[in-house]
Amino acid sequence: MSRKFALAAVVLSTLCSFGPAMAADEANVAPGLTYGGAPLGLHGADPVALLDDATNAEGNASFAAAHDGVAYYFASEANMKKFEANPARYAPQYGGFCAFGVSVGKKFDGDPRFAAVVEDKLYVFLNEDVFNAFLKDKPGTIEKAGDNWTTIEHAAATDL
Repeated sequence: MSRKFALAAVVLSTLCSFGPAMAADEANVAPGLTYGGAPLGLHGADPVALLDDATNAEGNASFAAAHDGVAYYFASEANMKKFEANPARYAPQYGGFCAFGVSVGKKFDGDPRFAAVVEDKLYVFLNEDVFNAFLKDKPGTIEKAGDNWTTIEHAAATDL
């Protein structure tokens, strides 16, 4: 009987230890894991190309780096090295969630086809309509999103 209790305690403590890590969606990632073990961000697009070149370059799994538990793919080794040298600069704002969605207190998918660089920061958006709404009030949207992010960052997208 004590062996069953010990086994149950180990299983329960293991499951509980994953609770905080799985409790919220802090980054917008693809389902599943990359070869390196982290979920994929930005749908595999190269964040360095988005920020530095304003191009939506598809990344390559051969050039991958992780930041804050999210894997990013890069179009070249040079871009990967730039990211590794300063990941906070290149990682998308709001964990890669749609900046307009965050401005209204939601976590919508951020599609790198609809990206903007404002004051050297990368923002992604749900779709073309949402992106066009952002273009009408960039400063207001970014300010609201920044205020909301502190509240919703650790909340699960389904709870918002």
